Order: sequence, then structure tokens, then C-alpha cells
Amino acid sequence: QVLLVESGGGLVQSGGSLRLSCATSSGIFRSSIMSWHRQSPGKQRELVAGLTISGRTNYGDSVKGRFTIARDDSKNTVFLQMNNLKPEDTGVYYCSAHTISDRDVWGQGTQVTVSS
Repeated sequence: QVLLVESGGGLVQSGGSLRLSCATSSGIFRSSIMSWHRQSPGKQRELVAGLTISGRTNYGDSVKGRFTIARDDSKNTVFLQMNNLKPEDTGVYYCSAHTISDRDVWGQGTQVTVSS
């Protein structure tokens, strides 16, 4: 069973920063496209940032220039550094792995709340 374990969410004031972490097994981590998504109240789940096996990144328009996705191969972990947070960034953030067998695996989610 593939497990994605997220951590790092919390409550932060507008303009603050948080770093989310997503740890998984080495087999999955090194062969999957990793991404972060979020679901804000009353909205559909949306892509926040993605990271391919080769290291290419892509970001949602609303987070470009503020969020950074990165990986630590030694820890089989992908991070999402979130700077200059805004109240509209509030939501549940999910880590996802798109595997080589074309499966999408999701973590349990971590709550991020940004107060104004």
C-alpha cells in the first residue's frame, strides 16, 4: 500500500510562511510525478504545484512567485514552501503521487489557515 504522509500545516497570519512536507516510500518517490493540491472552502480541488521526475516544476497562477516545490531525495520527501501567504490560500493541502502505473495516490491532507 502506498502511503503519503503530510505535515506542516497550521495557522499563520497574512504575509507569513509555512513549509509543508510529504514523505513516502523510496520506490514511489523516485518514479512518480509529485504534486500539491488544495481544496478551499466552497471550491474544487486545484493544482498548486507539480514536480516531475526530471525536476521540472509547474505552479498554479495564484501561487506563482510565492510558493516553491522541491524534493529531498535522501528523505524521499517533497516540500512546498509557501511565502507571503494570503487568506485565500486557506484550505486543505493534499500531496499526490502520479505513479508509473498511471495511478494517483493521495495523502490525508493538512489544513492551512491564513488569518487576515
